[in-house]
Amino acid sequence: MDRRYRLTNSSDFKRVRHTGQSFAHPLVLLIVSKNQLDHARFGFAAGKSVGNAVERNRAKRRLREALRLLLPRIVPGWDVIAIARPAILSAPWDELISVISTKLDQAGLIDAG
Repeated sequence: MDRRYRLTNSSDFKRVRHTGQSFAHPLVLLIVSKNQLDHARFGFAAGKSVGNAVERNRAKRRLREALRLLLPRIVPGWDVIAIARPAILSAPWDELISVISTKLDQAGLIDAG
């Protein structure tokens, strides 16, 4: 995913966590908040409950790729934090894509056109 689509500043993460609305699923937690930009930005996290460092990095890689594939359909002007949950490691790829797409749609971030 291109760097301009990434949340890299800790203050941005804190702002989204405090002001955003969350959408939960056993595989992933999405927190969304409006930004003033002409594109959406994404941050990724995986806590120690997901597993060791290798498993946490794998979970974040899966989230990054899923959101990269959905990026053309996502409405600009939003910041999204995707937090991996332990079940993400054993979930089939198509289920992960479906869950993230559904949660983004619930948040109103999927372009209908």
